[in-house]
Amino acid sequence: MLPALNIGGLVLPTAPLTFILGAWLALSLVERAAARVYSTHAERVYHLATIGLVAGIIGARLVFVSSHWSAYQENWLGIIWPINTGFHVWSGLAIGVAAAFFYGRFQQLDPAITLDALAPGLIIGLMAISLADFLAGPGFGTLSNLPWAISIFGLRRHPVQIYELLIGLAALALWWRSSQQPSFTGQIFLTTISLYSGGRLLVDAFRDNAPLTAGGYHIIQIISLTVLLTSLFLISQNVTAGHETRSRSGSTEH
Repeated sequence: MLPALNIGGLVLPTAPLTFILGAWLALSLVERAAARVYSTHAERVYHLATIGLVAGIIGARLVFVSSHWSAYQENWLGIIWPINTGFHVWSGLAIGVAAAFFYGRFQQLDPAITLDALAPGLIIGLMAISLADFLAGPGFGTLSNLPWAISIFGLRRHPVQIYELLIGLAALALWWRSSQQPSFTGQIFLTTISLYSGGRLLVDAFRDNAPLTAGGYHIIQIISLTVLLTSLFLISQNVTAGHETRSRSGSTEH
């Protein structure tokens, strides 16, 4: 759609720019969210998010380089430049999560409240991926004759990335509402991620080139369904526990 921006004689790829802006906005929202729901350790939560992000980026790059070492052993500068291509996303995600987890354990942060504070940053990160995919990525939706369908190579298709962005906005709105008076720690994260994963479960059905398993199942839908069911289960468990606690308290008073 718009793989690069031409500013004078300078050509800027839109995908890396989107990721950079997304990272900045995600960290900014985490900083504000932590001040709202975990004010006693807001600075530590911000540091956790920053460490996880930096570790994930470096890890994704190093894993990619090690996997393609023959292309870099004669060009060591290529390991760090250019930085707009060559990342192993899943490895970077695992490394970033691990780094954030161990930092959180070291700082003795409450896992549930920390996740509540990190939720907006996570949603913004996912939205940045969707926007980058819309601007310059290979993703596109199934054929459609709906009024809001977009034209790609002469064919009208579902704007799946726009659907994903709308789901992200809805999830952020739910986070804000949930953060006003949560019933239990972790509720903000669980409700937010439930809405987003449920939306992605539906939207991914309209993606024409979704990653598939050997059996033909959409991988994103499988992940979304797993996250959705797990989140709903944990919510129900906490709500039930809360009701039982209130019932026991009422019985004791009487």
